[in-house]
Amino acid sequence: MSQRTGRRRVAITGMGVVAPLGHGVDEFWRNAVAGGSGIRRLTQVEPSEYACQIAGEVVDFDPECYLSRKDARRMARFAQFAVAASKQAVEHAGLDLSREDATRIGVLVGNGGGGLPESDRAMRTLLRRGGTRVDPLFIAKMLPNMASANVSIQLGARGYSNTITTACAAGTQAIGDATEVIRRGAADVMIAGGTEAGVCEVGLAGFLAMRALATSSNECPESASRPFDRDRDGFVAAEGAGIVVLEALDYALARGARPLAEVAGYGVSSDAAYLVAPPQDGEGAARAMRAALHDAQMAVQEIDYISAHATATEIGDVAETRAVRAVFGERAYRLPISAMKSQIGHLLGAAGGVETIAAVQTIRTGTIAPTINLTHPDPECDLDYVPLAAREAEIRTVMKNSFGFGGQNAVLVLTAYPGSGGGTADER
Repeated sequence: MSQRTGRRRVAITGMGVVAPLGHGVDEFWRNAVAGGSGIRRLTQVEPSEYACQIAGEVVDFDPECYLSRKDARRMARFAQFAVAASKQAVEHAGLDLSREDATRIGVLVGNGGGGLPESDRAMRTLLRRGGTRVDPLFIAKMLPNMASANVSIQLGARGYSNTITTACAAGTQAIGDATEVIRRGAADVMIAGGTEAGVCEVGLAGFLAMRALATSSNECPESASRPFDRDRDGFVAAEGAGIVVLEALDYALARGARPLAEVAGYGVSSDAAYLVAPPQDGEGAARAMRAALHDAQMAVQEIDYISAHATATEIGDVAETRAVRAVFGERAYRLPISAMKSQIGHLLGAAGGVETIAAVQTIRTGTIAPTINLTHPDPECDLDYVPLAAREAEIRTVMKNSFGFGGQNAVLVLTAYPGSGGGTADER
């Protein structure tokens, strides 16, 4: 129990990632701190007739490394990603579910669109070949809850199960809500995070119709995602999964697990304003940030780094900058902030899961991955966004921001656990 709050403390003990920058935490993080980019020309869609021809695709992913061939064929790609990242995370945590009470182990995975490519394919089949030719497993593949369901089935986790579908905030909100499940005693362990695999023609067409995607860098994909840069022209769609194992700290220590970090605070808010854009003053985002600080019982001076939502949209980046200034005041100008989406694109419902893993790695390694492509800062975005190159710093406490369509905002505060990090690389 926390002496400050009288509630169960929650630790992150394992992490798994499938992302455009690599498979597994080590490969992903090595490429991130090197300033790599996972943005490439589209291969899952023939993009030549579209204004945006790039995405953050996961390459060299073989679901049969994690699943039987039969099981892999019965899952949509977003669920395959979730299972792969979950199995990585459970192995990383040294968690043997066969030796634990599986009814006290739950799953909570967020995503934005479920099996959108499956819906795309089913409609094409319906129109071209008739309804009797639609995949009989279409519904069971495309439902958003099938990521959590398949993780539970594959791992044998029989406890609390749920799905978060708050668009771009889903991965972060899933981790926050899973933390609350443990805090209230409904589970000892939660497997939580986000997954997304929505690269398909209807998704590409829909985002282009919204004028949300970057369209000016098709010939140089790695430079397309430009958060906080004056020349940004939209986000780059991406896919992947980021999953963490959360445990009640007392439970983790009793089984000999090594905490990687703690979830100290969690805040959620709604803009109650617009469908696909934040208020220009970032007021709703600021409320979520303050709520997370309040939950953590921390002052702004205790935050060492902010992992920004930062989609590289003109309105969104400015609104987030204004929200940070509103919450942190003058300290905002002394806080390093960076945008993982500059390297991997926008993983939508999976973004918060993958970016939370990057935040934990920042604490553990004392290295902040850079905001690449930030060569001409927007004058309205005047904070320290760690441009172009990684930076070593003593990071003990991180704020992770995620803001979704519909004005749904989720923020985490993550802290170092003694012995898990919280210094510079040289110090360790």
